[in-house]
Amino acid sequence: MSEMRNYTLNFGPQHPAAHGVLRLILEIDGEVIERADPHIGLLHRGTEKLVESKPYNQSIGYMDRLDYVSMMCNEHAYVMAIETMLELEVPERAQYIRVMFDEITRILNHLMWLGTHALDVGAMSIFLYAFREREKLIDCYEAVSGSRMHATYYRPGGVYRDLPDRMPKYLKTDSRSDKEITALNVNRQGSLLDFIDDFVKEFPRHIKQYDDLLTENRIWKQRLVNIGIVSAKRAKQLGFTGPMLRGSGVAWDLRKNQPYAVYDKLEFDIPVGVTGDSYDRYLVRMEELRQSNKIIGQCVSWLKANPGPVMSDDKKVTPPKRTNMKDDMESLIHHFKLFTEGYSLPEGEVYKAIEHPKGEFGIYLISDGANKPYRVKIRAPGFAHLASMDEMSKGHMLSDVVTIIGTQDIVFGEIDR
Repeated sequence: MSEMRNYTLNFGPQHPAAHGVLRLILEIDGEVIERADPHIGLLHRGTEKLVESKPYNQSIGYMDRLDYVSMMCNEHAYVMAIETMLELEVPERAQYIRVMFDEITRILNHLMWLGTHALDVGAMSIFLYAFREREKLIDCYEAVSGSRMHATYYRPGGVYRDLPDRMPKYLKTDSRSDKEITALNVNRQGSLLDFIDDFVKEFPRHIKQYDDLLTENRIWKQRLVNIGIVSAKRAKQLGFTGPMLRGSGVAWDLRKNQPYAVYDKLEFDIPVGVTGDSYDRYLVRMEELRQSNKIIGQCVSWLKANPGPVMSDDKKVTPPKRTNMKDDMESLIHHFKLFTEGYSLPEGEVYKAIEHPKGEFGIYLISDGANKPYRVKIRAPGFAHLASMDEMSKGHMLSDVVTIIGTQDIVFGEIDR
């Protein structure tokens, strides 16, 4: 008999199912995983150090680039930390706008997760359908900030500007007929809120489409059921948060347990799993799509009925209006000083966390009284989830590693921060 031995296999860092620059060193016995050792650090971002070298208001854009699928949610935690230190009052309209965009971001994140996870497991169509809906929500990002990804829309004290009264329309091109342009612009005749309202009404039909394709699909269930089981007790010990924790049956959600912004004024449910396997985590995220849609609908109704300011009137953090800046020398100096030097925070420390689409995203900030932070520590949910890779994949097959990476919903910008 020939001698049997384990193989050591490099999975990544250039791998289509690694979801970033993840290098897994796998010890395999045949096709069964004996050990999975994740190697990180290949993205070498240095975000925390970069934030410590700049004034507070110049680092909001770095937050977008952490988990680059959940841009505005990252910004929310950072600006909340600054607002807590400055004891800033944020106008209610700005709070509702933030919550609405947090939930739009949650849908964006989950659609990206659903499309890529299904693609990894072998389902192609769902990827195209999920991106069809993402495109509409990315248009909402572009309408308020001018950017389709890295928005820098949230500011300490509120948001950059109020919601636009007109939704940008598709323009005529040689490749599209007048009839196609008219069809594309049918729900873009009103304001951004009208466009989002139309999306909220249409989206449940699309969720049902994803549901019909996957939920009872026998191949999908064979690939996900009983894969990567984590018990409720173990999920807590491993530091899981978000859908990874709720998939194991723990009903913990910061929007309910430690409400921030206006979440305590809105109605929504927290879905939880039973078994703690990949299929449960899939079902939890699918239900979160429905609940986020419900929250967005409530925000749209409130915002339509309640106009008002979207930025604090504290001149320490709020720049002057551009019309004033063009005419008034003092406003110009104020604007210049605010965007070059920023403002100083009182000495102290703060930790603010939000319910990010992937889990608890927190900013721990220490101020020494200067105009830039003495220390910033980012609590990224994906880091704790990746640490469980060895435990979750042990005893499973090589092909199940791809499913487990997918169910963890990893993005490397926040892990290699």
